[in-house]
Amino acid sequence: MTIGSNGEAFISTEIIPPAEKPHFGMWWWWLPRLALILFVAAVVALLWFSEKSEQEERHATLISDMLWLEQSLRFHLTHNEEVLGRFDAQRIHQPGVFDAHARNLVTGDTSIHQVIWLDQSDKARHALQPIPADLRPNGESQGQIPSSSMSHMARSLGHAVYSPPYQTQQGDWQFGVHVPVFVDGSHAGTVVALYSIRRLLENAAPWWLAERYRIEIIDQLSQTIGLRSKVGADAAGDGYQIPFDPPGHGLILRATPYQSPTPLAGRLISAALALLAVLILFSLWVLRRHVQHRLVAESALQTEVAFRKAMEDSVQTGLRARSLEGQITYINPAFCRMVGWSAEELIGRMPPMPYWAEEYINETRNMHAKVMAGQAPSEGFEIKLKRRNGEIFDALIHEAPLIDSAGHHTGWMGSVVDITERVRAGDLARQQEERLQASARLITMGEMASSLAHELNQPLSAISGYAAGCRNLIAAGAPSSEIDGALAKCQEQAQRAGRIIRRIYEFVRRHEPKTEACNLEILLSDLIVLIEADTRRQQTRIVRDIALDLPSIQADRVLLGQALLNLMKNGIESMRQTEESVRILKVSARLVEQQVFISITDSGCGVSAEASTRLFEPFYTTKSEGLGVGLNICRSVVEAHNGRLWFEANPAGGSIFHISLPVTAA
Repeated sequence: MTIGSNGEAFISTEIIPPAEKPHFGMWWWWLPRLALILFVAAVVALLWFSEKSEQEERHATLISDMLWLEQSLRFHLTHNEEVLGRFDAQRIHQPGVFDAHARNLVTGDTSIHQVIWLDQSDKARHALQPIPADLRPNGESQGQIPSSSMSHMARSLGHAVYSPPYQTQQGDWQFGVHVPVFVDGSHAGTVVALYSIRRLLENAAPWWLAERYRIEIIDQLSQTIGLRSKVGADAAGDGYQIPFDPPGHGLILRATPYQSPTPLAGRLISAALALLAVLILFSLWVLRRHVQHRLVAESALQTEVAFRKAMEDSVQTGLRARSLEGQITYINPAFCRMVGWSAEELIGRMPPMPYWAEEYINETRNMHAKVMAGQAPSEGFEIKLKRRNGEIFDALIHEAPLIDSAGHHTGWMGSVVDITERVRAGDLARQQEERLQASARLITMGEMASSLAHELNQPLSAISGYAAGCRNLIAAGAPSSEIDGALAKCQEQAQRAGRIIRRIYEFVRRHEPKTEACNLEILLSDLIVLIEADTRRQQTRIVRDIALDLPSIQADRVLLGQALLNLMKNGIESMRQTEESVRILKVSARLVEQQVFISITDSGCGVSAEASTRLFEPFYTTKSEGLGVGLNICRSVVEAHNGRLWFEANPAGGSIFHISLPVTAA
């Protein structure tokens, strides 16, 4: 390690190239590697062949066990057929004879739980247990026994016939066997025995077989209708299946072996040998690579440190590192230039910092506590800081945790950006926007001034007339009731004029944006009243189609009213050249899925294809005297309320401007 002139520590290394090896040495270098690779390959092959032979042996044992189980089941069912065929048909109707025979079958290991005797006409005459009275021809396929079709088949074939399996009301699966009984060559009746598939598997499959395999009977739909398995054991993927005949009908007997613990002794030794060989080979390779990489890393580290130092010194963003206790551990030159203090003055300082503004000390302390607690906003936060000369500036700070090479959290790294000019520009833009909106409202009211003057002239003329009438009534000595009525009408006209003036004042005055509950029905009605004078002057009719159940939304009543009034006024102006009979301005409002849809439809000249692409651009207008800011302001106001403004052509001629506002607009 050497110390430079500037006090920085450097590690001096010199890479000495290895001496060139003789040609024969290369073979000796590769020989142990090749031997280890061959040894690992031999161990892997041995394990693979051992596993393969074990699998084949297990599969052969599975086939042998399944054939034994299938023969056992066949013998079990065939033996029961012989016993059922030996029923004494001549004495079957004597008391107790049928019950004795049937009970012997049910109480043994036959898996039979019900025995029924059918006469020559397939009518049930005897049964060990009660059977339903409403027996149907389709029989066992619907859970009813016996089935006349199966008995008829057994009688025709002269041997036992098995029915398809079916599910009982208790959820168990069973099937029946129909065994015809002949006396002296003539059919005397049919014995029907019902097997429980669950009991059949329990009786036929011994415990040692169930310990090895999951044994199940499945139908044609691959549905398990009988199961004998070890509780809690998992079956392996490979199995073996054979047809279950009798009873047949597509039934399959399937066995799946359980996952058995693999013998570990031999495999552990083989795996250990292979692992040791791999480790030796890998350690030789890693050691050689480590020496090479260490030399390269030392050189790269010096280059990287110099590069990062130059990069941090050149950026305009201030960087500041703090410990978990809030102590400053690092700052870059950009941060020093931003606040006016040097690195020597700041590094090691604890809060409060000299660049904290006294006027905002509480807010700064609270944000500092949040950062130290790891609760700083991920998108960053704005804060007021102070320069050394006392100037207050706005800063945008992003904090990130400092993690050391061991993965421990050691502090916080903050990037500080001076956004004073950005904040000042944003404030200026908002002020310009407010002035532009106020100017647009004044322009609109100026264009409507003549109509509003006429509108105000009516109540003022009425007031003057009612006042003269009162004087005449007083001079004539009229009763007070007549004078009171005239004064009431005079007061009503004065209130009417006051309402008109108040609407104009609320519309044109400048104000701060204010969000409040706004009833759209009342707002639209007030706007229609405000513009009625202009519509009468231009011989235009207004058609209202406003739903009565419109909800109140959170909105700025004046700004939203300005946007709606501009759209109504544009619609009226577009119909100047339209025939008087079709000058109709339709204002409609509906509530659809928590969205209020407002439509303003006119029958004017419409919007050309060229103008439609630039209609909402600022300072674009199709009027000779227009400023081109009306529709742009309308869209800005609607989007500020989380809504949407668009237009489409009116099929009957003209345009339709649509506004959608969410009920939860803010």
